[in-house]
Amino acid sequence: MGTMTLVERIAQDLTASMKAKDAERTSVLRMAKAALKNREIDKGEPLEDAESVKALQSLVKQREDSAEQYEKASRPELAGKERAEIAVLKVYVPAEISDEEVAGAVDKAVEETGAASPKDMGKVMKAAMAALAASGKAVDGKRVNAAARKKLGA
Repeated sequence: MGTMTLVERIAQDLTASMKAKDAERTSVLRMAKAALKNREIDKGEPLEDAESVKALQSLVKQREDSAEQYEKASRPELAGKERAEIAVLKVYVPAEISDEEVAGAVDKAVEETGAASPKDMGKVMKAAMAALAASGKAVDGKRVNAAARKKLGA
């Protein structure tokens, strides 16, 4: 049958959590499924897994931001709710990439592109991001940018 797409996995897990009457998980998966469906409608065709992961990462990011806001506002119960949602979503998001992996990809990109100065940032970013994306792990462009700046002395 081949492997399930992320969208299919979430739909299947949603059904399971509804049967298990796991209200919290059901609501998070419902929201995730709706977000992916909206992305699909915008795109006009099924999402690639990489696109699904990106969409889910932005949901995680929104919740991390909210949790921080709630903590600052001394609302630990609301922050806790956001963190619980993050835990459900994280199951579907590949592990974040390590700083060593980011630095390694940047080093390799500099070598491959022959980059020598800050004006080569674009080339390095492009090559490093492509290499990291191929690893299948989640990668934040800001981290790659910072590593590239450091390497190129920008």
